[in-house]
Amino acid sequence: MSNTAINHTAAETVPTTKKRKFISHEGRWGLILVSPYLIHLIVFVVGPLIASLYFSLSKYDMLNPPKWVGLENYQKLFHEPLFYKSLWNTIYFAILFVPVQTFLALVLAVALNQKLKALKLYRMAHFIPVISSWTVIMYVADAIFNPRFGMANSFLLKLGLEPQRWFNDEHLVIPLLVLVAVWKGVGYIMIIYLAGLQSVPNELYEAAEMDGAGTIRKFTSITIPLISPTTFLVIVLSTITTFQAFEQIYVMTGGAADISSAGGPNNSSLVLMLYLYREGFSFMHMGYASAIAWVLFIILFTLTIIQLRIQKKWVHYD
Repeated sequence: MSNTAINHTAAETVPTTKKRKFISHEGRWGLILVSPYLIHLIVFVVGPLIASLYFSLSKYDMLNPPKWVGLENYQKLFHEPLFYKSLWNTIYFAILFVPVQTFLALVLAVALNQKLKALKLYRMAHFIPVISSWTVIMYVADAIFNPRFGMANSFLLKLGLEPQRWFNDEHLVIPLLVLVAVWKGVGYIMIIYLAGLQSVPNELYEAAEMDGAGTIRKFTSITIPLISPTTFLVIVLSTITTFQAFEQIYVMTGGAADISSAGGPNNSSLVLMLYLYREGFSFMHMGYASAIAWVLFIILFTLTIIQLRIQKKWVHYD
């Protein structure tokens, strides 16, 4: 090999070596910078996930070491009528909650996207329930729906109608819980919709007006398609929220005072998360509760995949 070829090879080798050293150095700094998040992910996410999967295959009461039982917890779960009741209650809650909250949030967002006086005040008023605790919401709901001295029954009596038991009625409890949950959470979804509406170019509305399109036509042909990604996000978030509903039902049905009354009356408002809490922290059946958690995860994962598949038919990203 000639000296020229050797020098040329050496010249190519040196920058490559330096580049490799630079990448390695950069990679080390990258790992150092992301290490707090990685430690958090491993300790507080991956670790508990693996532990809960092991507990779901074990008999564990938090007082004694877990004892491996295989799929026994899952077999018991799928033969337990209370599991199917809680699953149906959760689905019923979601069927009512998701469309109602989505529709109302969109209506409010469209209304508050206009040039109105005291616009910031209106937006703040709708967002106050979002930042309020469920304990505060419970007292407000109790002032309205208390069977003895609530405003709702007083109003019914003035109309000559029979007073209702409201949260103590098996047929009314979930619709009322949905009503209260929508009132508390609609402001958050409204903000998401406001962001989506403000991203729609005004030029499209102006062009539509020049073509003679009215308000309804502009809304159905421009607004709805262009905010469809926002609507998809809202539906996914709301679905996950409903399947993880716990605090509002626990507080509103008296669980803060007596866990045995939570999910009442007669388990008519018992949802999966509340059922999980009962089994794990009241009855100390942590292995069984872990099995419920993994079944809930599989349900949510499946629903999300289905929603991702369906979105291609109606979500417009152009």
